[in-house]
Amino acid sequence: MEHQTTTEKSRKFGESGEASARTRSKPAATNQICSTPFDMQATNVRDVRVPARTEGSMRETGKDYKVLIVDDSPVSRKLVELPLSQKQYKLYFAKTGQEATNLFEEHRPDLVILDWVMPDLSGEELCRRIRSSSRDAYSYIIVLTGSTDKDCLVEALDAGADDHLTKPFHRGELLARVAVGIRTIELHRQLRTKTRLMEKLALTDALTGLPNRHAIQTWAEGQLSGAARHGYSCWVVVGDLDHFKQVNDTFGHDAGDAVLQKFSKILKSNTRSSDICGRLGGEEFLVVLTYAAKDDAVAVIERIRKELDRTLFTFGGCTVRVTASFGLAGFERHQKPSIFSKLQALADEALYAAKRAGRNRIELAAGAAA
Repeated sequence: MEHQTTTEKSRKFGESGEASARTRSKPAATNQICSTPFDMQATNVRDVRVPARTEGSMRETGKDYKVLIVDDSPVSRKLVELPLSQKQYKLYFAKTGQEATNLFEEHRPDLVILDWVMPDLSGEELCRRIRSSSRDAYSYIIVLTGSTDKDCLVEALDAGADDHLTKPFHRGELLARVAVGIRTIELHRQLRTKTRLMEKLALTDALTGLPNRHAIQTWAEGQLSGAARHGYSCWVVVGDLDHFKQVNDTFGHDAGDAVLQKFSKILKSNTRSSDICGRLGGEEFLVVLTYAAKDDAVAVIERIRKELDRTLFTFGGCTVRVTASFGLAGFERHQKPSIFSKLQALADEALYAAKRAGRNRIELAAGAAA
């Protein structure tokens, strides 16, 4: 058991004019003993943490980071472990390159500290394995070496290492380089989060939250390809709100947005997880139904049509009803599949037929499976 003595000074600085007075008025510092638990489990994983002493220190070490330490020497592993035990890291230990590879695949550590000379795998080969097996998350690699040869450093960096440290190392320098690695990992996390958000926004209609035209087309083409291979049915439905322009002209665009959002909720609540509904643009929407017979597909759309027809909207003291027309095209399991663009064109034609026939109705396309 290792004991560490820490000193806490509860000094608060407010306005610049009050700082010195407040400092002088505070009592003397007090000592507090914090213990560091080593060998919590008899495994190659140690969850080494020190209780946060202040709110500030909690922010500094506020997240758990996984660190993989790779070295065949027990002494060298302990020399790395001791400084890192002061921080909130979950430590994993490997004595060989193959063991390190297995632990990396299993736990995906944020940071890897590895010795350049191992009994089975070279540091170069281990770096390349880690880089080749990395997925979307980035792992920061620090190489430990007893060599001061610049060619060795160049090989390490070329193999995928981010930093290096020469043995024997200063524990403060180790902590500083690890801190740089953690900052780099945080930047990668933020970038990954923002990238995913941008990808989602690029595929989502901002007003309704439904998939947009591009997302629908990408998903539907994949489903139609699957239907062609495995022989299941697929139906494309184009829906359009009737006389929607009158709602905007009479009650304003906020009222129109409310109608679009409500219709989107109706579509989503009546769509299975194996299907998709989205907004093509304006007041036009699209639904793709899979693994459904023609009668079942029509029944789903009829349920959507009736629910919207029963919904009452109140704008400026006036209660109004909004309806929608639908065109449906697709193929049964025994029929020849069609490409998405053709099915959408056929569904559009059926939609126009529904409009001409009086609106608030469903029309089936002729020859959808041709």
